[in-house]
Amino acid sequence: MALAKRKRKIQITRIDFPELTLQEALDMVVATKKAEGLRERTINDYVKDFIYFTDWLRKFHPNITMVHELSPAIFRDHIAWMKYEARRYENHKYNNKKDHGVGLSDTTVNIRLRVLKAVFNQLERDGLIGENPIAGVKLLRQDVDLTNCLTDDEVKSILAQPNQRDFVGFRDYVAIVLLLDSGLRISELLSLRPSDVDFQSRFIELPGERNKNRKPRLVPISSHSVKLLLQLIGENKQHFTVDKLFLSVNGEPIKANHFNKRLKHHAERAGVVEKKNTAHVYRHTWAKNMILNGCDPFTLQKLGGWKDIRTLRRYIQMDTKEMRASHDNFTPVNSLVRGAKRH
Repeated sequence: MALAKRKRKIQITRIDFPELTLQEALDMVVATKKAEGLRERTINDYVKDFIYFTDWLRKFHPNITMVHELSPAIFRDHIAWMKYEARRYENHKYNNKKDHGVGLSDTTVNIRLRVLKAVFNQLERDGLIGENPIAGVKLLRQDVDLTNCLTDDEVKSILAQPNQRDFVGFRDYVAIVLLLDSGLRISELLSLRPSDVDFQSRFIELPGERNKNRKPRLVPISSHSVKLLLQLIGENKQHFTVDKLFLSVNGEPIKANHFNKRLKHHAERAGVVEKKNTAHVYRHTWAKNMILNGCDPFTLQKLGGWKDIRTLRRYIQMDTKEMRASHDNFTPVNSLVRGAKRH
């Protein structure tokens, strides 16, 4: 009887996680985000902020080239450098000619950290890394900004600055009024076409592909805004054929950075220099004034296109003057104590 042959056991060494270079990791995450349908602008922000990090690594930790070589200590070192040593506007295309000082704002640091967290969280979800090196690294704590809105007097002073007899001045005036009337995001404002406005019903119809949350939205506007928009459309038709509402003197659609510079220019001329002057501040101003004038939060949430009402809360911070007025008007002491008859 023949003896059974003894089978030789072959041991296979299994690699649980691939060894990725930083560039390979970024490429994989970008491919995933594109497949998920993220907007091109968002993907470009991912790439830009990740490159800030890898450029820093090459300068201060040139020995680190692989993802598995990263640690929480490396990211905390990067945070400290951004907050205390990074030169503002370094290598910027337009603003690198003068010294803007060192130390990025807490907001900028947190924006870059969120991108890094998103990249490594995606790698972890896809099973490409065993341990997430940034998981335990926290964002910087930030104080709540109670000055992120413009007062009535500041708005009136700013609106008096644009020269409405000039094309650019009138265009800026119309844009500011529309921001205060509608609460549009800057991307929504600058992408507007005449066909987006129903001048009879006084609604702006925003298609989903141009909204932050990708949901279509109807935004009501006042008759005053309608009048200004019709006048601006008439001005545009005299000189240009581009199908956008807000154009440069050359007939090109305005970019967000340029428009925010125009807002800052008008604010500085009005003497409003201690506050940020961007389109987002006008959205805050719109939201707070809508609440103060009696709009209920749920309607405001729908008008502003916020997915979560908790986000809305950050937009309607009240200053001490408004807190005092609200308290004095609505405190129960007025009716329960001061108004009660003494026996």
